[in-house]
Amino acid sequence: MNEVQHPKVVVIGAGSLFFGRKAIWQMVHSPHLNQGTLALVDNNPGRLDRMARLAEMVIAESGVSLQLEAASDWKDVLPGADFVVLSFAERTVYFRGIDCTISEKYGIRMCSGDTIGPGGIFRAMRELPVIMDCASDIERLCPDAWVINYINPSTVNGMALARFAPQLRSFALCDSLHMPHIKNRHARHAGIIAEDETLSDAQDEAFDLRIAGVNHFTWMLRAEYDGQDVMPAIADSLRELSLQEASEAGAKRRNNHAIACALHDAFGIVPVCVGHTKEYVRFWQGRGELPDEIPPLAIWETEDRYELHAAMWQQVDSFVNGSIPVSEFMSMFGPDHATDIIENMVGDLGKPYFVNTPNRGAVSNMGDDAFLELLCDVDMEGPVPRSVGEVPRGIRGMQEIVLDTHELTAEAVVKCDHGLLRRAMLTDPLVLSIADADAILTELLQAEQDVLPDAWFA
Repeated sequence: MNEVQHPKVVVIGAGSLFFGRKAIWQMVHSPHLNQGTLALVDNNPGRLDRMARLAEMVIAESGVSLQLEAASDWKDVLPGADFVVLSFAERTVYFRGIDCTISEKYGIRMCSGDTIGPGGIFRAMRELPVIMDCASDIERLCPDAWVINYINPSTVNGMALARFAPQLRSFALCDSLHMPHIKNRHARHAGIIAEDETLSDAQDEAFDLRIAGVNHFTWMLRAEYDGQDVMPAIADSLRELSLQEASEAGAKRRNNHAIACALHDAFGIVPVCVGHTKEYVRFWQGRGELPDEIPPLAIWETEDRYELHAAMWQQVDSFVNGSIPVSEFMSMFGPDHATDIIENMVGDLGKPYFVNTPNRGAVSNMGDDAFLELLCDVDMEGPVPRSVGEVPRGIRGMQEIVLDTHELTAEAVVKCDHGLLRRAMLTDPLVLSIADADAILTELLQAEQDVLPDAWFA
């Protein structure tokens, strides 16, 4: 195994508020990483300056020897990189609002709009060309680096890197199944541990929790504790929580426990990423003839997300200008999924993590090349999925449709092929009409022309 003594981690999209601050925290706190280099890249000079200043202050406060680089052009910092984390987005709040608003005109309701449905396809249209440009420069400037995609739609982008940049070492991530948090959460639902507890080593060993599926469409295939099936107990806990759900919760959180119970009752297993999974299925699109106890999906709230981002930037500014002591940063944040995995790889810590990667037999009744989110052993040689068994029929069929949609999207974007793009839209599980699909494509291409490659309009 190749050892990395002073790892260089390049974060492209340092202004990513959901990742950048945690990346700084972990690069400082981890003894396996804080003797290396953190390189921050963002094409927005104001955001880059603020995040770089925050990183400088945190490094000084901690007294570690972590080196810091900052650049608006990734080519300036890629040489010598051991890891390149892709975490950027082009005005994602604005464009997700467009995607969801136009789709709603044609009866497609998206609560997130960044992975499946027209929103997932068009987010890939915006981000994937930039990812592939970056991949080309990585191949030239740091060909041995691990490329970690942290951009939705994670499966589409991970597939594209694996298929169209096979010379690079890459995998894709999503923090929805961050370990050990996801296992502790379901241990609490199962009654194995109390709400304020975490699994002990012995409890962790005894709790056989198996999760698999396409990213954001993952399911609990097994939950046993000391050989006893605890999935019914988990479902019962979710049913109790559904009685306490607030009807005014945000679109991604609204009715999640009730939806989880409805899906468990129908398919016999528990969905584990319901805030997204409910958008993958057609049941809460509002198309049924009879009333349902669970109302149709709420739509992504653009203005609320703007307010959230503004508050997060205000917090960054408060650290930078000293109105919040930087010492408080140390206790306010914690590890992130991507930097946890990088630490695990560099330190050879032997911890398993969920990674989006080819199946390679882990799910025994799906193809080896199926790009799934699976619990993996991860070292400097890359992720190796652990066996999880079979996915039940019904769920498996829906998984295959999603995989086809994602793969068609990846190929369409890389090849800039209108026919494949239309086929991806028509394969998508939320699209019911050829005429609607064509209209959505026409409207979204026109609305987002300024951020899409010119070849789409030639």
